[in-house]
Amino acid sequence: MAETHDLHPDTVVVAGGRPAPAHDAPVSPSLVLTSTYRGISDMTDADRGYARMSNPTWDDFEGVLGRLEGSDLPALAVASGLAAVAAVMSLVPAGGRVVMPTHAYQGSQVLVDDAAAAGHLTVTRVDVTDTQATLEAARGADLLWLESPTNPMLEIADLPALLATTRREGILTAVDNTFATPLLQQPLGLGAEIVIHSVTKYLAGHSDVVLGAVVTSNPELRVTLQHHRSIHGAVAGPFETWLALRGVRTLALRVERSNQTALELAGRLDRHPAVSRVRYPGLPQDPGHERAAAQMRGGYGAVISMELDTDAAGAQHVVEALGLWTPATSLGGVESLIERRRRHHDEPDSVAESLLRLSVGIENVEDLWADLTQALSTVKLGS
Repeated sequence: MAETHDLHPDTVVVAGGRPAPAHDAPVSPSLVLTSTYRGISDMTDADRGYARMSNPTWDDFEGVLGRLEGSDLPALAVASGLAAVAAVMSLVPAGGRVVMPTHAYQGSQVLVDDAAAAGHLTVTRVDVTDTQATLEAARGADLLWLESPTNPMLEIADLPALLATTRREGILTAVDNTFATPLLQQPLGLGAEIVIHSVTKYLAGHSDVVLGAVVTSNPELRVTLQHHRSIHGAVAGPFETWLALRGVRTLALRVERSNQTALELAGRLDRHPAVSRVRYPGLPQDPGHERAAAQMRGGYGAVISMELDTDAAGAQHVVEALGLWTPATSLGGVESLIERRRRHHDEPDSVAESLLRLSVGIENVEDLWADLTQALSTVKLGS
């Protein structure tokens, strides 16, 4: 990769992870498929040795993501977003305490609850919009886990205030940056020790990859996390990693388009009679708007949550009446997805039965709106 220290992120996504410039060199990185490497002398830390420990295809992707998140160290690619969560949770000592949002990625919630049920740790849940209460809960904890925006309620935490304090007080803090992507916010620069991604979502961007990543600026912490990846076997497939890097090439364009469309749709949905509440930090009336405007750049994300003026069955009927929107879990792909979140039994009761989470893709905004309006016209208000 050529010198890129002064390049903007929307250039790094294109220029990063390329082969060294030379005559007749390939423009795109190669996919390396191997289970082992030739070796004669005693192993050193610099040797690749075995594919569970290293792969050149990982290097290309990890270098780009590390740079995008503002770290001087490469990211660590792992088998899934949940593998990234598990790697960070492995840093919590036996009997330790984790503080996490009331609303967060369901997989993170279940993983922590399972560990708590087995007696490995304790968990304290907080409303991350309450900065003082979050900091009070985090004091003495072994890990503060943050999301902003949260899944699926799209609450906004005051990341600058929280992370400045946790860094000063030595509280290990990790931020799931999947929803925002590093193009909209960089938590490491605000004081986070660790950032995690479900690469499956926006980074890869085409709903054809299951992959995760962990990023840190702390060399010792990276060594520990890398050891966990190797020994626990949550390694990324080289083909998936190669596809993810190819997806990153269009990240800036996809984020820009989907963010613009999400903002427009959120405004229209907020005025629709069948919609009782819209949660989207880009709306001026949203409780998290002021914070989001201060700490996010270039957009507010492409996820909208809306509550309908109906019951669970009515909300599900809307989902089933859609034609262009795809009824499916996940988010961050080029296609627009929608689902009723309480269909997942582990979703907190504080998530309304009629709440629909929309992942806005890159289709034409008017086509997406036409599909939504015809489906919403089936709602029997107040049912």
